[in-house]
Amino acid sequence: MHRRTSLLVLSFAALAACTVSITNEEAKAAFKMAYDYQHGVSVKIDLEKAAFYYKKAADGGLAEAQFNLGNMYFSGSGVTIDHTSAVEWFRKAAEQGLAQAQYNLANAYRSGDGIEQNFPRAAQWYRNAADRGFPPAQYNLGAMYGNGEGVPQDYAEAYY
Repeated sequence: MHRRTSLLVLSFAALAACTVSITNEEAKAAFKMAYDYQHGVSVKIDLEKAAFYYKKAADGGLAEAQFNLGNMYFSGSGVTIDHTSAVEWFRKAAEQGLAQAQYNLANAYRSGDGIEQNFPRAAQWYRNAADRGFPPAQYNLGAMYGNGEGVPQDYAEAYY
């Protein structure tokens, strides 16, 4: 293990026992640890530890960590599959403007997976992500306009 990683592990051993809010710098460090454990950067891949550190960073308000933790809950990577929790984390990141999270939240509303199906809300979240230039959201929003799902059918809008 590299010295930098060792120091982060030691500092987070103390953090792990805390339930108080963490600073933005601590959240960023937790995110880095989570990423390293998720992808095996200087440490052995450990998805449970990745989820643990993403949770710390997500609780610290980092949208990317909230998004990644939502993905872990959605897929069951390092945690038990829980689509309702996934949607909650996607929402937190989406409300901060993260286009990928807005897209995932829209997908959940469209499919009813982890939340009650709601086509108008799906279209709203696709629109938010599409306006940020996220191509999959632009495509799905166009499909919703083309099919009249949650929005009036409008072929001109479908070519968004």
